[in-house]
Amino acid sequence: MEFLLQREQSTSKSTPGKLYLIQNEKPVFFCYTLEDVVRAVKIKGQTAIPEGRYRVVVTMSNRFKKRLPLLLLVPDFEGVRLHGGNTHENTEGCPLLGKNRDSLDRISNCAPAVKSIIQLIDAASARKEQVWIEVKNV
Repeated sequence: MEFLLQREQSTSKSTPGKLYLIQNEKPVFFCYTLEDVVRAVKIKGQTAIPEGRYRVVVTMSNRFKKRLPLLLLVPDFEGVRLHGGNTHENTEGCPLLGKNRDSLDRISNCAPAVKSIIQLIDAASARKEQVWIEVKNV
């Protein structure tokens, strides 16, 4: 299973984007994303993860006390998860997921997006299929 996170131009506060599920080699819109600002030099808790292709698994998050998707082997980052949140203040480098975009710096309706992606990843795992996400800047 493949996902594509297509980032848009960063604002002064955050980086909006869209997450697509790749079906039959075509991107199908899944939800909106919000991340920290993309920077050339990492600032702890304030920088989006680097572009790249990452394997995704669902594991228990000690921080959130629930199962969430985890991106593996992100250079210079640890514990990068896909999770809910509304603004850059909720991210610390992780991509936030939401069904609605309220503005370039705010998403909402996060729980359904997170629940849906966990269900898709769990189903792929049950089929012994790896899950990947490709993160691309504009």
